[in-house]
Amino acid sequence: MYKILNVIIYCALTAGLLSCTGSAAKDKNENTAIPVTVTRAGTADAVFYNSYPANIVALKEVELRGQVSGYITGIYFTEGKRVQKGKNLYEIDRRKYQAAYEAAQSNVKIAEANFGKAQLDADRYTDLARQDAVAKQLFDHAMTDLNNAKQQVDAANSDLVRAKTDLEYSLIKAPFDGTIGFSNVKLGALVTPGQTLLNTVSADDSLGVDFQINENELLRFQKFENSVISKNDSTFRISLPDNSIYPYFGRISVIDRAVDPQTSSIRVRIIIPNKERILKPGMSCKVLVLNASGQQILIPYKAVIEQLGEYFVFVIRENKAAQVRVTLGARVNSNVIVMKGLNDGENIVVDGIQKVHDGSAVRIVQQ
Repeated sequence: MYKILNVIIYCALTAGLLSCTGSAAKDKNENTAIPVTVTRAGTADAVFYNSYPANIVALKEVELRGQVSGYITGIYFTEGKRVQKGKNLYEIDRRKYQAAYEAAQSNVKIAEANFGKAQLDADRYTDLARQDAVAKQLFDHAMTDLNNAKQQVDAANSDLVRAKTDLEYSLIKAPFDGTIGFSNVKLGALVTPGQTLLNTVSADDSLGVDFQINENELLRFQKFENSVISKNDSTFRISLPDNSIYPYFGRISVIDRAVDPQTSSIRVRIIIPNKERILKPGMSCKVLVLNASGQQILIPYKAVIEQLGEYFVFVIRENKAAQVRVTLGARVNSNVIVMKGLNDGENIVVDGIQKVHDGSAVRIVQQ
């Protein structure tokens, strides 16, 4: 009886000890598990804008250079302001060109008078020749004088056109409505024909925005080019250097003729209105192109880890963190599209990533 009692007591103590050991081990595992917060990867309509570095360019831009030599005697505009087509901008000393023009006019009148006299003589000798009343040599001389007089009239008229052109070139006018820049010359500066750059005028009612796309996007942009886009279509927008969004929308104007074989890219230009003259040629910006790619797996971007150019997330599997490589798509606000690597409905670690490694035991906590 005594032995039986000892056995019972021993079994009870052993069972109690095993129970305490198991409970302690369980508590230890719970205490060593890394607390993390998770989110469920889910599909949603992904509507976002692709971003492309771009530059703003003038659709019409002309460098003003003098076509005749001389000193600048007049400047008739305010730098950086609007000018109208045909407005006088610069004047090159016109006195010698005015004198040359007036002399050319006089030479034309003299040549025309000589031609009139030669015509009368030719008509007179022609009548006498019909009557065989004049020597043939005199008749021939009269016809030669008439032809020479006609050539002199043509030459005088050519000189008049040349003198008139030079006189007109001495006044440099705005080629179209636009904005003029800083003047490169001052009053009294000497102008060398075809070389001296006076200023630049650019049209700015509408401007172009140039950017590069990869060749694998070409078909998509060709569809944009061929589609009918309304004024309020928000497919193309631009982000200004201060990251503000420009209030007007653009449309495709030109897709370049060829892909650059070195970069596998091609240039695209959109046209965008510039009613308030906010945009300036040469500005840098970003072109935002609407992309509605349908149902995609979206996760918070902060759940992604980048290592040596590759991207990973931690997926919860049997209370452990498994590191999974993923292929990312575009950012959508604070989320990112996952193209490969995740399945819909998987739980991924959002907070606590810094403490987790592949195979870590984790404990999910509420956010």
